[in-house]
Amino acid sequence: MFEFVWPWMFALLPVPFIIRRFTPPKSTAQSAALRVPNLQNITQPQTQRVKKTAYFTLFAYLIWALLVTASARPQWLGEAISIPSEGRDLMLAVDLSGSMKQTDMRIQGREVNRLTMIKYVLADFIERRVGDRLGLILFADTAYLQAPLTFDRSTVQTLLDESAIGLVGERTAIGDAIGLAVKRFSEKEESNRVLVLLTDGQNTAGNITPEQSLQLAKANKVTIYTIGVGADEQVVNSFFGQRTINPSQELDERLLSSLARETGGQYFRARDTQELFNIYQLLDTLEPIEGNSQKMRPQSALFYYPLALAMGLSALMLIVGIGKSLLQHKRQRQTNISDTRGAQDV
Repeated sequence: MFEFVWPWMFALLPVPFIIRRFTPPKSTAQSAALRVPNLQNITQPQTQRVKKTAYFTLFAYLIWALLVTASARPQWLGEAISIPSEGRDLMLAVDLSGSMKQTDMRIQGREVNRLTMIKYVLADFIERRVGDRLGLILFADTAYLQAPLTFDRSTVQTLLDESAIGLVGERTAIGDAIGLAVKRFSEKEESNRVLVLLTDGQNTAGNITPEQSLQLAKANKVTIYTIGVGADEQVVNSFFGQRTINPSQELDERLLSSLARETGGQYFRARDTQELFNIYQLLDTLEPIEGNSQKMRPQSALFYYPLALAMGLSALMLIVGIGKSLLQHKRQRQTNISDTRGAQDV
């Protein structure tokens, strides 16, 4: 929808006419005293000069109208966007340790590593969290805040897609990831604080232990949902033929279960892509998106369009005026030369 923020500015449109109406015109004697007669003024018809003056006045008023339009602040209001009545902060903590390279997951029949599978499934989960503030933490040797809590889901998704295994080390700092999430939650107003932590290992690095971070989470009322990623069995080829191994033997399920249980969350096991899909659907049920009670419209300022046009017309008007002055000066000079030559001949 198009609208003007300050429509009362259009009351300034007749100002040039008012000034011209009540300002006394220049006297004929004064104008005659300042005018230098030349051949052009004699030969140029009076009606033609009046027309040029009228066009000049109309052009100047058009510029004034554009300036007034710009000062009225035209803007475009987009479609209404629903805003939740109660804020919800949801932080995603994704493990980027070396073990995430394990290719024990499948997407549409294609073998992929664990991080690729997490990105694939998280895309749909992030898209559905309309109205939630989402944040992203990446952790390995330590934890880093990749995206602060924001309503911009597309940015969070982009930053997740750009993450890479080994970006922050090879080990796993679960305690640091939880501690960083709690710190970011404490900087926001009261809301439903939820941390979804995805890992495939055990705590092997970091500045604080998972037990210490658990106490911080409980003190700040942060609910933790933990997800253990990795298959239970995988067939690999070796020198002695095929054999079955457990690629998730380093997964500390007891720790992850404790973190979730003590904070009022749940621990989930994601052995394949479908299980991770089901977990995210269950999270939507456990942490439902709040009903929308307020709406807002995004605003786009448009004042620079009439302002730019007014500046362009003013520049054109100036260029034409300078050109006409130079042309008149050239003609006057030629006339003076001709008059001088005629006088000499006489």
